Amino acid sequence: MQIQGDIIKMRAEYAHPVKYFLSFTETEIPLNDFLGKSIRMEYSKVIHCLGCGAVTVKSFAQGYCYKCLISRPETADCVLNPEKCTAHLGVARDMDYAEKNCLQDHFVYLALSGDLKVGVTRASQIPTRWIDQGASSAIKLARLPYRALAGEMEVELKQFYKDKTSWQKMLKAEVPLVNLVDAKQLAYEHLSEEKAAYVIDDDEVLEIQYPLLSVPKKVSSLSFNKEGLIEGVLTGIKGQYLILDNERVLNLRKHGGYEILFSA
Repeated sequence: MQIQGDIIKMRAEYAHPVKYFLSFTETEIPLNDFLGKSIRMEYSKVIHCLGCGAVTVKSFAQGYCYKCLISRPETADCVLNPEKCTAHLGVARDMDYAEKNCLQDHFVYLALSGDLKVGVTRASQIPTRWIDQGASSAIKLARLPYRALAGEMEVELKQFYKDKTSWQKMLKAEVPLVNLVDAKQLAYEHLSEEKAAYVIDDDEVLEIQYPLLSVPKKVSSLSFNKEGLIEGVLTGIKGQYLILDNERVLNLRKHGGYEILFSA
């Protein structure tokens, strides 16, 4: 089969293991079906901005041209730094977007993704956010009414926990032995009285399994910017990474908007 188009973030469905779909702007294909099979991805040297569709020579923020980087709500500062969100003050690049994405309930959570990390996500993005990070397990810590407040709690906890995923550790399944329920209790004790009031009683730990034929011991990163043609046997999918034979990995989300021809 062959499909040509602009790639976007893989879609994932929670299952045992997670079901992945290679997504293009116009269509998608189930990726789990290709485990253990040879795949081929040829880059056309064309990048389309996921915001406006224009051809861009460089991709910013995982798929946007520079004009969209500095103007669209999807690339605002609060995407990476929730505490900088000002939507609750009536200030945003697009208030309609903010109503749907920032002025909604957000969770602060703990996840095992290479390390024990703290994070923030909209309620509607659970467990998608955890899957995108390649977390092996995660627990909700607190529920807050808007993004900035959740970001402020995350800032309080970042002095005790990491807030970024080590993609190498995540792919090699180097996960510390941590009881997330106990970790949640400790995190609660680190919080100010104001923020601790938002901690929830739900102690369910979600375990996540990924479609993996093997776990790489070392990882070598691939990029369409360096290699116009990437091919090999698909041995696993985790986070937003394809794992190919010889322990090579490709971060698909990093290449949002890249036009490729997929063959299998």
